[in-house]
Amino acid sequence: MIAELVAASRPLSWINTAFPFAAAYLLVAGQVDAALVIGTVFFLIPYNFAMYGINDVFDYASDIANPRKGGVEGALLDPSRHRPLLVGAALACVPFVIALVVIGPPLSWVALAVSLFALVAYSAPPFRFKEIPVLDSITSSVHFCSPALYGILLAGELPGPTAGTILVAFFLWGAASHAFGAVQDVVPDREGGIASIATVLGAARTVRLALALWTLAGALMLTTGWPGAGAALLVVPYLFAAGPFARVSDEESGRANRGWRRFLWINYLCGFLVTMLLIGYALTTP
Repeated sequence: MIAELVAASRPLSWINTAFPFAAAYLLVAGQVDAALVIGTVFFLIPYNFAMYGINDVFDYASDIANPRKGGVEGALLDPSRHRPLLVGAALACVPFVIALVVIGPPLSWVALAVSLFALVAYSAPPFRFKEIPVLDSITSSVHFCSPALYGILLAGELPGPTAGTILVAFFLWGAASHAFGAVQDVVPDREGGIASIATVLGAARTVRLALALWTLAGALMLTTGWPGAGAALLVVPYLFAAGPFARVSDEESGRANRGWRRFLWINYLCGFLVTMLLIGYALTTP
């Protein structure tokens, strides 16, 4: 049971939400404190447990027909596990949310509320934003960039021009990533009657949109000075991973899964390089 629940939380992707929060908070607050620890643990495990667990429960009917489900890209839990998963996700999140509300200033509550709403609304009825093309990519991106915004607000600051530009670039990166991820599911989504940005635009156009958004994200990062300008180069691996599928047909869209699997590991490489850039910046800044 525990192993199944852990699988549902996509451990491979935990760092994608915890790191943005921790990096943003630490850069603004400049110290390791209770807020950093509580927030990082929350966005590392309970947040992902809820986000992906809710997704697996309400996507079960379509996931059982999707050949890539049942591993690191999504669990296939027996329906008897669904209710315990939802209850467990809520119980895992509540203590952290209460602590963060107590610790944080009022403006941070708004960002946390938006983040949690997006987490639920993406998959759960009556919202099911994942079935509203374009809004699906927007909401998915909020899942990953909102922890960074929340980290800044929790530290008691408002995003300045540079931080704001970085957040916009991060948002574009997230939207591109979701759009590209949706390409591999065009066929099973259409067969299951599920709409997505990729089922509406078609596989090839969606890949090209993702490439454009990643490129724009990199261009924005070039305007942020050091170390952001250095991070702009990190869009290149994503372009190489997705580029070969820019002309993939809808019928052959499942081939994009090869690029998506590379994407998962590219995230780790780029996360490591961003960490090195931030460490170098911290060591050279008075």
